[in-house]
Amino acid sequence: MKGPAARVLLALVAGLALGVATSAVHVAAISRAIPAIEVVGTLWINAIRMTVIPLVVALTIGAVASASGEARIGRIGALAVVVFVIFLVSGGVLAMLLAPLSLDRLTIPADVAASLRFRAVAEAGSGAAQMPSLLQRLLDIVPVNPVKAAVDGAILPVVVFSLALGLALRQLAREKSEPMLQVVRAVSDAMLVLVGWILAAAPVGVFALALALGTRMGLSSAAVILQYIVTLSGVLFLFTLAVYPVAVLVGRVSLRKFATAAAPAQAVAFSTRSSLAALPAMITGARDVLHLPPPITGFALPLAVSVCRANVPMAWVVGVLFLGKLYGIPVSGAQLALLVVTSTLISFSVPGIPSASLFLLAPVLVGNGLPAAGVGILIAVDAIPDMFKTLVNVTTHLASVSVLARLDERPG
Repeated sequence: MKGPAARVLLALVAGLALGVATSAVHVAAISRAIPAIEVVGTLWINAIRMTVIPLVVALTIGAVASASGEARIGRIGALAVVVFVIFLVSGGVLAMLLAPLSLDRLTIPADVAASLRFRAVAEAGSGAAQMPSLLQRLLDIVPVNPVKAAVDGAILPVVVFSLALGLALRQLAREKSEPMLQVVRAVSDAMLVLVGWILAAAPVGVFALALALGTRMGLSSAAVILQYIVTLSGVLFLFTLAVYPVAVLVGRVSLRKFATAAAPAQAVAFSTRSSLAALPAMITGARDVLHLPPPITGFALPLAVSVCRANVPMAWVVGVLFLGKLYGIPVSGAQLALLVVTSTLISFSVPGIPSASLFLLAPVLVGNGLPAAGVGILIAVDAIPDMFKTLVNVTTHLASVSVLARLDERPG
């Protein structure tokens, strides 16, 4: 891999390595500099985030208003849901097949188990109370105040409003809608230029964030936690690799093009643990490398980022199997199959923040005979797996829109 993507990935590896080394040997000078260096990474992420809402609004309105008809947008949306569900269920099934191969051999000393249980009690509920209910999230899909939704960074309500406004513009006479469409196109073009500038600074921002993250993680994980982390991260990584042939064979894009389009977004996702932060890079790759049509890049891709959390079934299956092993409570195949269905449905309401899906797992644990406090263990050690979760998400997002673009070419 050459060019900007290689520089970003090199910065990511270098930052993590230096951070872990700093944590291990306690280099005082670097440790004191970490907060200042992290500010650079935070500023870079803020710069990315400031482009997301105007970029999504402009692209969605422009794509919908310029599409060949409402039927096409509705067809793309319906196809998108089907494609998302297939990816979600496939990930859950993969986890059901692979995770037991690792976790069945897990032996947990009694003192370690007791320590983890005590930590779970301290960690569980440290953010769950702030999460909106599923009903509230469903109600919020149609925003009472779209400006407030934009300010809050609630991308799905913003997409819904932009979609509705785009459809409304289609009902106006050409002479009335064209001035606004010209503004929208100008905004989207200008925002993509701005995204290009911000992505040019990606090696600096990624290095700063990775350095701070590596310093905090260190190498102090216990063997039992390490096996859970390796198991979940391995399942997520294998699914990420499995997505590539899907994009090639079903989406009919070359492997080189898909890898080139995905790499910058993957690096941003891996270092920030945020699919939303990686959205501008995904849009750039989908538009400039994969050459996907505007309805796909402007509507389907933001929709994927909003509702498709491909990691959730895998994370829930591995987490429940691990906690079952920890607490000595067997989990049946039927329970896991139901868990895949439940996690697939719940995944559409998971907000795009790190570890968010784990906050929703506690009642599911109780339903499977496991202590709800066990979710605290998963949250406490989620830093590394969450990077792989976000990696899965952005790769799946790009693969799904590649497939959608191919399906959309076929007569309906």
